[in-house]
Amino acid sequence: MNAEDVMDAIAKQEWLNAAGDKIQPAILNAYKAGGEAGQKIKNFLHGTWLGHPLHPVITDVPVGSWTAAAVLDGMELLGKKKYKAGADAAIAIGLFGAAGAAVSGMTDWTGTTKKKRAIGLMHGLMNISATALYATSYYMRKQKDSRKTAIGLAMLGYGITSVAAYLGGHLIYNEQVGVDHTATSVEYPKEFTAVLPEAELADNSMKKGKAGEIDILLARKNGEIFALANTCSHLGGPLCDGDLLDDCSVRCPWHHSVFSLKDGSVIDGPATEPQPKFETRINNGQIEVRLIKNDKQ
Repeated sequence: MNAEDVMDAIAKQEWLNAAGDKIQPAILNAYKAGGEAGQKIKNFLHGTWLGHPLHPVITDVPVGSWTAAAVLDGMELLGKKKYKAGADAAIAIGLFGAAGAAVSGMTDWTGTTKKKRAIGLMHGLMNISATALYATSYYMRKQKDSRKTAIGLAMLGYGITSVAAYLGGHLIYNEQVGVDHTATSVEYPKEFTAVLPEAELADNSMKKGKAGEIDILLARKNGEIFALANTCSHLGGPLCDGDLLDDCSVRCPWHHSVFSLKDGSVIDGPATEPQPKFETRINNGQIEVRLIKNDKQ
């Protein structure tokens, strides 16, 4: 059985899918209940302000700290007691980092579906288990005659963390969660390219066109024409099937990321990367677009 078979087996676990069906909407409803403040917190945890998912940044804290703790614990088991305090401090730092990683990861997980959601839930459950082991280990380190048991629990936690990290890597590199889906080997048009007859784009409407091999979202709002890459940067949803909003923005139909039509910036996550923005003009009855300089290539 290869790695992909394992991932498929995880995705087919009915208990994971059933749990996801209940947990995911509960988290989203909690943010929604917070109104504008809830959305701002959600955006912060996604990393929309960073232009990059926040979760992978925070995960370096527990993984790095617990790696250091494993090395220091190993030195202690070899008889070098002076490393005890350092190992304990590393575990404590890791526990604080794990809390931040859990909240940000849970928030990102709400923007996944199907196989990605099941693997993500398993990834989260394993990390929760590892964190519980580390918390128990930290407590036991303060007790008499339980040091070796505490170190054993930490080592077990490190093993589980390593497997969970592998699942996280699979989500990024294989399932493409958290990557920019507007990045492409196909070049965006740098010269004006015809996309759609002007007559086919009514006011206050959106339509998909093509500039070469690139799908373009065209929107006319209050007489002004805007153009963005049609593929959502979050997980590749078709923006043309979403909603044109009154504030001159577009909402993705898949996970409800909202982008400004004026500059492609992220207004609401889970997206963290902006949409490529195109300059538009009318030429011989055709809407033509070209990539704005300094935007994505």
